[in-house]
Formats: sequence, C-alpha cells, structure tokens
Amino acid sequence: MDGKPFFVTGINNHYLTFASQGEVTRVLDDAVAMGANVVRTFLQPVIGSRDGSVPTIWNWPNPAADSSNLGVGHADLIYWDAEKNAMAIDDGPNGMQKVDFLVAEAGKRHLKLIIAFLDFWDYTGGAQQMRAWYGSADKSTFFFSDPRTKRDYKTWVEHVVRRVNSLTGVAYRDDPTIMAWELMNEGNARPESLRLDWTAEMSAYVKSLDPNHLVSSGHANVTPRLADLTIATLDFGTWHGYPLYYGLTARQFGEAITEFCGIAGRARKPVLLEEFGYARSNRDSAQAYAMWLDTLARDPDCGGWLVWRLVSRQDNGRYPADEHDQFDIRNDGSPIWNVLKAATARAAQIRETGRTRTINLREIP
Repeated sequence: MDGKPFFVTGINNHYLTFASQGEVTRVLDDAVAMGANVVRTFLQPVIGSRDGSVPTIWNWPNPAADSSNLGVGHADLIYWDAEKNAMAIDDGPNGMQKVDFLVAEAGKRHLKLIIAFLDFWDYTGGAQQMRAWYGSADKSTFFFSDPRTKRDYKTWVEHVVRRVNSLTGVAYRDDPTIMAWELMNEGNARPESLRLDWTAEMSAYVKSLDPNHLVSSGHANVTPRLADLTIATLDFGTWHGYPLYYGLTARQFGEAITEFCGIAGRARKPVLLEEFGYARSNRDSAQAYAMWLDTLARDPDCGGWLVWRLVSRQDNGRYPADEHDQFDIRNDGSPIWNVLKAATARAAQIRETGRTRTINLREIP
C-alpha cells in the first residue's frame, strides 16, 4: 500500500452488514483498539420472498435474537421477488445502505475491508437460499452449475461493484477502503473440478468489472491445500485454520502455518490465514495465539492473518453468547486480547525494520 509492503493484521465479523449502526461502530472501534488494519465480512442476509410464497430456509426474521446470532431485524440484501419471479436487491435502509454505512465508517478509521460477495452457508441464507429459490436441495453442486444461479450471482456482483455509496458518493469499485473482493466465504462446491472452474470463471468476471481491487476465492483451502492458488485471476490465497476441527495440537498448527505460507511462496503469491480460532477455555490459548502470530509475522512468505471473530457489546449491553466454540475475541483486557494487540504492533515493527524478535508473554500486560 502506497508503495510499501502491507502485512494484514485483521479481524472477522459476520454481522456488520445487518447490525445496528452502534453495533457496527463498536466493532470497528475495537478493531482499531486492537491495532487491526483489515476487517473481513460477508454480504448478507439472503431470504426467500417477502410474502412467504417462496420460503426462507432459515429463521428470518428472528426478533428475539441479537445481531451476532441471526438477529438481522428486517434486513435483506437479496430476496426473491414473487411478482417478477426473479431475484431482487434491496438498495434501501435495510439493505445496501447498511453496507454503505460500513464502508464509510471503516474509511473514517483507516481500516481496509475484505468483502465476500456471498456466504456458502445457510446461516443467513447465502448460496443455499439462492439454490432453494429454484427448488433444489443440492447443497454442493446446483448453485455452482445451474445457469440461473450463475446468472443471479453475476447480477449481484455487478450491482455491488458498480454501486455508488449513498454516504460518500464513491463507487465501490473506486473505493480504496475496500482492499479486496472475495467470491464467497467457504464456497464448498463439489466436485473439486467444479469449484475450480467456477472460481476461475467468476474471478475473471469480477476482474472484468473492477480492475482496481484484489480478488480472492475466500475458500478454506485446507483439503487440498491452496488448490485454487494457481488461478491467474486470483491475486492471493486464503485458508481457514481451526486446530480443534483438524485434530491438531497448537504446535502442529504452527507447523501448518509454515507449510501453507511455503506453498504460497513457491506460487509467488501472498496467502492469508483469514480465519482461525482456539477456544478460550484451553489453558494454552494465549501462548498458542502468540506462537502462531509470531510465526506469521516472521515468515516472509506469509501475507498476514485475520482472527475469527472480533465481537463487541450488542445493543443490549452484553457481549454475544459464545458457549459453543469459544472463539470470540473481545476488547476485555484478557490475555488473548493482549496477545493480539501486541502482535499487531510487533508485526508492524518486524515488517518495518526486518527484525525478528519474538513475542514474549511476560511483556504483555
């Protein structure tokens, strides 16, 4: 950026495109407090028809839930227009204007955004809702191969990229706040050949609309490892790392970081560990984060990291419940928070000076 290497020290948050303005700004402020330079999110929700004639396959709306857990209010970026029998896009205050607000507020804080056009999962609709519009129950193949869903996806991408922000007057494709577009969060098409073909086609399409921004797949890319990195119209690689799900110890996961970065180095492209998490209840959680972040900062083949997930207080004054995986990161002065805050500072120092001093937990408040 500005002629200098840019090492990503970032956060993920999935509710920024439908939460209240207060909830959005609290997350962005906590990202700044952590020293993050990039925020990653997905464009959602996606629903059926507003009149219910085409079902929404997830619990929408759910007024009893908070924003971190399906409490999207009446937000819907994409829906099925029952009268026109076609996909429709909400450009209003409960639709794309929420994304306008996110982009504008991130820009004020000098944060960059990685924006995935869609989520694969049906948590807030995603690609699964879009294939359900056409009566398909096939979760892995239909969306990526049917001409109708491919057309809908391209229409959506074009709409987003060409959109002019109602708050800043800047078209998204010209906005430097946006660091990169991602085709989809964890777009698990099957078979793998279909995923690679779809990724090549759609990344080329995004590039044809917007030559100003980086493009990546947003895929977890664990098995096979970084398989889409050789696609010419992808500018950097992504992978998602959760030791619990892969049956790895903290040290083994650290070794995997080196392996993934080495693959990217040989491909002469950057790679981001763009999702990773380790339960707070693990006794070695702070030490594990410190070890991984130090490895990422010191390895010249690593492009950076984005932790899953930074959350802030909801409008009810409480942090989101996190009993399931305990991956949530909070600005709470905890050992993990302090490790992450120290890591962002050390990463900047290492990349600026070339020094490879490790993070010492005893120095972290």
